[in-house]
Amino acid sequence: MKKTNLKLWEAFLPVIILIGMLAFNVYVYGSDALSGSNQFILLLGGAVAAIVGFAHKISYRKMIGAVAENLKSTSGAIIILLMVGALAGTWLVSGIIPAMIYYGLQMLNPSIFLPATVLISSFISIATGSSWTTSATIGIAFMGIGSALGFPPAMVAGAVLSGAYFGDKMSPMSDTTNLAPAMAGTDLFTHIRYMMITTIPTYIITLIVFVILGLNMDIVGEANVNDISEAIKQTFQINGWLFLVPGLVILLIILKTEPLIALLVGSLAGAAFALIFQMPLLLEISGLQTLDFQSTYRVIMDALTIETVIKTDNTILQDLFVAKGMAGMLPTIWLIICAMVFGGVMEAIGALSRISEALLKMATSIFGLFASTVASCVTLNLTASDQYLAIVVPGRMFANAYKEKGLAPENLSRTLEDSGTVTSVLVPWNTCGAYQSGVLGVDTLSYIPYAVFNYLSPFTTLTVAAIRFKIKMLKEDKK
Repeated sequence: MKKTNLKLWEAFLPVIILIGMLAFNVYVYGSDALSGSNQFILLLGGAVAAIVGFAHKISYRKMIGAVAENLKSTSGAIIILLMVGALAGTWLVSGIIPAMIYYGLQMLNPSIFLPATVLISSFISIATGSSWTTSATIGIAFMGIGSALGFPPAMVAGAVLSGAYFGDKMSPMSDTTNLAPAMAGTDLFTHIRYMMITTIPTYIITLIVFVILGLNMDIVGEANVNDISEAIKQTFQINGWLFLVPGLVILLIILKTEPLIALLVGSLAGAAFALIFQMPLLLEISGLQTLDFQSTYRVIMDALTIETVIKTDNTILQDLFVAKGMAGMLPTIWLIICAMVFGGVMEAIGALSRISEALLKMATSIFGLFASTVASCVTLNLTASDQYLAIVVPGRMFANAYKEKGLAPENLSRTLEDSGTVTSVLVPWNTCGAYQSGVLGVDTLSYIPYAVFNYLSPFTTLTVAAIRFKIKMLKEDKK
């Protein structure tokens, strides 16, 4: 992070204008704002930042270079998104997602569905180290089960994300869980243990909230479950063998296989299981009398890449029996690319570092230092649109300040996760918000009220700092 000669108001100007334009755009378009208009607004925000840069004689080449680096850093996420779309397609035509919905309807009592969703999503995320993989697999199934039971999709998405990000924070296999202590200067397991002080209370409160929500919901319950289950069985061949595919994906990630490889294997395995168990369905989708190699190939490839619609007479299942393949992820990828343009220009002109410096100067007390770190992480999630920058930049900026206050580095690493990792999913144009919205099929602004764990975490870390509860000092390490 290089020093910048930008005035603070100049650094904030593109952010303020961007937020104003996005607010007006959402007012005009509503939930359709992410269909394209928000993406263009992000480019306009980047143009405003570029004008500020030109006024300070920052070259176009430098700004484009920073944008290119930002886009390069998201290339893996973009490919993963495409693979998630492919996986969703083959997991539909193979009957895997319908099987999850079918057995979930048999096993889950509607009154405990929401807390069960939080708990199961947590376990999967801890095992895999990835909130993205959790939502792309078990999360999609829970969305289907919740819809079948009559729960609002936004509420189910909030439960999935609360559990997924708890696991993402606490798993030693998570990239952010490894990144935060690396930036702060502590070790992984010290960081995980210290996070329990804020994470466990937040998680307990989250579970209580979802228990209360579940008990007070006027849900469809068992009245329509039999009809839905019967409709699923009429369309798909449902059996326990189908769970071998998601089990394989989870096993691969537990074995530290790269998520992209695991998702590719899951997509291909889903295609294979479709050929083994769902040939009558594939024949129906093809619209032909018989299937030869070429027509079978076409059906499978369409499931991987474009929209696949499976006909059903059950109105609840009509929306569930649709998968958009890789093409369904393109709007999300479009949003990520435009967000990276804005973040890259902001980084190139020095606006991000200038904002962080200003926040650092506000930290005159221990609580002020924690509060400034939280504010910096949230600001970077809003401006840089990337959770990794929301961890790396404040981690670099605040490390010495924590040391000067006599605070152990795990205070910083915990705060980075409590405010950087979990709030990224609350920002519609952040890579995480865009991804989760695309995968779960719920607008970010709709699921925010129910992503209890995510928005409660920063307040918990500030509360712990305010009452000075178990704030570890450097001198304690020397004893």
